Amino acid sequence: MIIQTISIKSVTAAGMGTLSVFEAERDVPFAVKRIYYIHGAPEGVQRGGHAHKQLRQLLWCPYGSILIRLDDGHEKAEVLLNDPAKGLIVEHNMWREMLWQKTDSVLCVAADSYYDADDYIRDYEEFRRAVQAAGTED
Repeated sequence: MIIQTISIKSVTAAGMGTLSVFEAERDVPFAVKRIYYIHGAPEGVQRGGHAHKQLRQLLWCPYGSILIRLDDGHEKAEVLLNDPAKGLIVEHNMWREMLWQKTDSVLCVAADSYYDADDYIRDYEEFRRAVQAAGTED
């Protein structure tokens, strides 16, 4: 499994905070068509529990701490997002679960496609079958 993280460019002005920025198709390997964020969740909440057939995403946590569990159907890995200057690229055909490590953490997502309910795989066994089928086509 390839885990790809990016460093989000950040510039700090003394006493004035930090500006962080990434640019689509430069810092992120795709054009961004949709941005959304999840906030207000208590510690211990788990979200996700799905994969996407085509969608690619950049996940980052500008506040708090969120554990991202990834599964490509062959290997599993975990990435802790607890630094607003760190982003995680999540490719298609990757099962993901997000676990809030701190109350009120914020998870931001930049996606390469518009919302499409048909792109989701919400059943883990269906995901495993799709991965196995894709492996036989190679």
